[in-house]
Amino acid sequence: MATVTLEHVTKTFGKIVAVDDVSIKIEDRNFVALLGPSGCGKTTTLRLVAGLETLTKGDIRIGDRLVNDLTPRERNIAMVFQSYALYPHMTVFDNIAFPLKVRKVPKDEINESVKKASDLLGLQELLDRKPKELSGGQRQRVALGRAMVRNPEVFLLDEPLSNLDAKLRVYMRAELKRLQRKLGVTTIYVTHDQIEALTMSDKIAVMNEGRLQQVDGPDELYRGPASTWVAGFIGSPPMNFFDCTLVSKGEGAFLDASEFKLEIDSNLAAVIRQKSSSPELVLGARPEDLTVVKGKLGKEEIPAEIYVVEPVGESTIVDLKVGKYLVKARAPMGFKGEIGEKVGVTIAREKIHIFDKKTDQLLV
Repeated sequence: MATVTLEHVTKTFGKIVAVDDVSIKIEDRNFVALLGPSGCGKTTTLRLVAGLETLTKGDIRIGDRLVNDLTPRERNIAMVFQSYALYPHMTVFDNIAFPLKVRKVPKDEINESVKKASDLLGLQELLDRKPKELSGGQRQRVALGRAMVRNPEVFLLDEPLSNLDAKLRVYMRAELKRLQRKLGVTTIYVTHDQIEALTMSDKIAVMNEGRLQQVDGPDELYRGPASTWVAGFIGSPPMNFFDCTLVSKGEGAFLDASEFKLEIDSNLAAVIRQKSSSPELVLGARPEDLTVVKGKLGKEEIPAEIYVVEPVGESTIVDLKVGKYLVKARAPMGFKGEIGEKVGVTIAREKIHIFDKKTDQLLV
């Protein structure tokens, strides 16, 4: 197995910068997701590691080897594509065995390798079938089996679950994670689905416009987004944002968001003053950290109006108008409210995020 290291990796297509000065170290046996919106450079980054694209600048190492000038075959990687890329005229057995036959591996070794892979992936009864006779999930497992028999140092997976229905995606997420842990192969997984990234990965590398925005564990990424962009991208529904300024009040302080004022601890205020480059701030609060209050409002509650109620099974998303802001709160399952109903909302002070408005970077 191997560590994968990217150092100042850049890829341009004419005047378009697809990957912009990306540096990241993916530790041996780790499962790392490249996450971001369409066109952010994550698939191009994966193809650079695979050797399917040529570097413009930078270095890529797999283990101790500099692989910039090596062909895909020489890099000892295995890639699973979104389309699975199976040979339609071959059986499942022959599709899995193909990389070994190309290497002229002895027949007994091929049979043993295919048996091990098919046993692990539950394909024993399908080895004589053609791809057209398989479901989407079965085709995906065949593509994984073909990658596994090569005994690669690194797995590269390019949105392999995107063609599956929602129920099968949930099942295959768990299966992929179990398989990766069992094999212990360093894995780079490209996805635009944050649920896939959060549930499967040891680390997530968030990309936007060709640049790395943040690399962190799933919990750390959710609790401590490095910028307003990451905070707005991670989480469903995303974080709520309010423009505000920090105002002193005796020994304490409050955040003035024009539509409401939120008192904060003096120690927190001191940290904000120390780190901020200007008085202009952005207050961030996740939907689960907002509580909708009905009935007579106290001084802690912020006046709001119900815009719409969205039941989502285990909870209810309540869209609220707070002055000029449209915000989302997560309420318990069964919450009832009418459009236009006057309510209050509280924000959990211990869970708020404060960003510098000029730099968009997290302060606290």
